[in-house]
Amino acid sequence: MKYHDPHRRNGTIVTQAVCAILFCAFSFLWLYWFQADVLSVAQFTLSHGVTHYNPLVGALLITAVLQLLQVAVAVITRLRRHTHALTYVPSALLLAIISDYGITNSSRWLWIVPLVLVMWIGAVWLARQMLPFASQKEPSGLFSRRVWVNVLLLVLQMLAIAALSNTNAVYHYRAHAEQALLRNDTDEALRVGYESLETDACLTMVRAYALAKTGQLGDRLFTYAVAGTGADLIPMPGNSSRTLLLPADSIYALCGAKPVKISQTERYLDLVLKNDTLATPAALHYRLCGLLIDKQLDAFVRTLQRHLAIGDSLPRHYREALTLYAHQRSHPLVVYHNEVMDQDWDDLQKLERDYAEPNDCKAHVAERYHGSYWYYYFYHPIDKN
Repeated sequence: MKYHDPHRRNGTIVTQAVCAILFCAFSFLWLYWFQADVLSVAQFTLSHGVTHYNPLVGALLITAVLQLLQVAVAVITRLRRHTHALTYVPSALLLAIISDYGITNSSRWLWIVPLVLVMWIGAVWLARQMLPFASQKEPSGLFSRRVWVNVLLLVLQMLAIAALSNTNAVYHYRAHAEQALLRNDTDEALRVGYESLETDACLTMVRAYALAKTGQLGDRLFTYAVAGTGADLIPMPGNSSRTLLLPADSIYALCGAKPVKISQTERYLDLVLKNDTLATPAALHYRLCGLLIDKQLDAFVRTLQRHLAIGDSLPRHYREALTLYAHQRSHPLVVYHNEVMDQDWDDLQKLERDYAEPNDCKAHVAERYHGSYWYYYFYHPIDKN
């Protein structure tokens, strides 16, 4: 007749409960707060737009499935005491795979999964061999060594999940911004990643769309980190910018027409602007801001002259570009002066004279002029791709 030690049984229950609570809490928060936008993109792409991901339902359902998988693994392996947390390895591996959709190379899982499983099977076998030698009288309360060893093993698995998942900040910004735009929440789309210097051409395109929708493209584009070329502001076959969730037709509609048999952004916008019945204010601002991104000041001024009156009512970045143009050309087509802007320009020139060392100068200019077109023009290299 076997003797069942109540303390041993209670210790096992405490260990299992702590591990279950910790893993389920991590899984839910990871999926609901951090990976929700990535999973939304994954479900939208894999279903070809037929279904949409619900963050709350998805986080609860996936967490429940992962926990059920752990229970099945625990029954099969019968790991107890200090190694119970190893029963969460398959669930943690599956969670990492689910969270890795996006920019990473999915083929890497062809060697990661077998490697992890082989190592895990070896660890399980070793743990099973050591079970008969474990002390039966070791304390087993909430703050016992047994519990904290299992907690440590779980924390290591969580760190591995974070390392293997899609944690790319720019991808998350893009997914979140596009989700917000689908809800018509332009404020949220413009808020996400505002202070970050990390960006790419696709994120710049999404932000440009949000700014154009609110009539702020010429005022705020360069307050964000900008990447890519002017052509990348609109998704076209001839450039590298693509949306994740947002229909490209939304951007075309804002400009006034859908491109047909056109692969170049500049040609598309020029054709739209020539048609008075199709052209929209957004199309003009896209064209002007694209020229500013490419630092084509002469073309910018010629385009601006044709469509807008030169004066203080122009958007901020256009006035900055005109001031820069007037000071860089011996015979400018347009001479624009504004007392406040001219004084700012003089202060910028003084800063550049006072700090001869390039990096030192850049730091001081950034402190005052970051977010201006001047800072972009002088300190941002043109993307040739």
